[in-house]
Amino acid sequence: MLVRPLVDQERIQREIETLAAFSETPKPAITRVVYTKPDLEARAYLKQLFLEAGLQVREDALGNLFARWEGSAPDLPVVATGSHIDAIPYAGMYDGVVGVLGGLEAIRALQRTGFKPFRSIELLVFAAEEPTRFGIGCLGSRALAGVLTPESLRLLRDAEGRSLEEVRWEAGYMGSLEEVLLPSGYYAAFVELHIEQGPVLEQEGIPLGVVTAIAAPASLQVSLEGAGGHAGGVLMPERRDALCAAAEIILGVEAFAKNSGSINTVATTGFCQVYPNAVNSIPSQVKLEIDVRDVEQSRRDQVIRQIIQGVEQVCTRRDIRYSVEIINMDPPAKSGSEVLKALVAACGDAGVRFKLMVSRAYHDALFMARIAPTAMLFIPCRGGVSHRPDEYAAPEDIARGVHVLALALARLSLAQERESPKDEPTPLED
Repeated sequence: MLVRPLVDQERIQREIETLAAFSETPKPAITRVVYTKPDLEARAYLKQLFLEAGLQVREDALGNLFARWEGSAPDLPVVATGSHIDAIPYAGMYDGVVGVLGGLEAIRALQRTGFKPFRSIELLVFAAEEPTRFGIGCLGSRALAGVLTPESLRLLRDAEGRSLEEVRWEAGYMGSLEEVLLPSGYYAAFVELHIEQGPVLEQEGIPLGVVTAIAAPASLQVSLEGAGGHAGGVLMPERRDALCAAAEIILGVEAFAKNSGSINTVATTGFCQVYPNAVNSIPSQVKLEIDVRDVEQSRRDQVIRQIIQGVEQVCTRRDIRYSVEIINMDPPAKSGSEVLKALVAACGDAGVRFKLMVSRAYHDALFMARIAPTAMLFIPCRGGVSHRPDEYAAPEDIARGVHVLALALARLSLAQERESPKDEPTPLED
């Protein structure tokens, strides 16, 4: 590639700092929930930046934001990049934002060189990647990919009982949800730049990660009902303690994941609600929520089956009534070979070492992979910390990621036809 993108590192950092000011909580803690005032103010700021860059801007009925750099072949499927700007309560200022402002700077860097895209390049800001408001993550990308139907979207309620319809209309998004789904073949490729949200790159001293697969979560809700009673009045042989059953189940969740045969299997019991939750009362009811992830669906689903069987065995032995509800079972995604090749070639063009790796956190790219060849590019983050106020990515690491992203977007934009899958890429030598 002859293109040499000119990345403005200081400008990206200023824009990240400015975006962080749109928050319900003071810096360094960022809270920016979809359709709230800080979210809408942040979107207005981004739209201003997009227009200043000469991009064509539109928003759909859900609030997904698109900024297009028109290519010389506007009728061909588009090359895309992007991420999200919503943030869970008391989060940091880099998660998602690096992929949005970094994507914008990648486009501006190419513009500075005089590069002319063949396929149009589009920057996306996905609505509600975080599950904070409606209890389901990647709301915007799920809808774009058709994973969530308009009927399903209309059923969503937030913690206050307000419908998605009500709050989106209040925020000014009054279009038809039927128009959110993207047409078949709309995108030729999608690349998401993101902080790693893990410690691997920093620990190994490797500047970039090229993501070959994205793990997907399955979520289960387990309800247990035993018998309550006075902590001093019910003898141990007579007890039907729901929390003791839950404790066995939780340890089983951990054991099944550890024994799956792969380091990529993870399982977490992240929610435990106990009733009546009093020190001198035997727990009669417990609700658990369990998250199981893997890059291999069959292995993940085997762990889920083991967990369900374990619940049945524990509750039968302890005389506990139970129910298990599967909330979601999203399939994992493999990266598109042509997008991987573009990223590997871009790393070579930039002279940057990289590591082929998997993403154990899921992102909007997981659902974009349903409708287009997709891959991700990771930059290091300090200590692997994310979703906390002390989340941090160094400006030079961000700029390096933007540089490689720009090179990859240029390659993908110039592709005349979509390549057929060939050999998987191999990492460059140290």
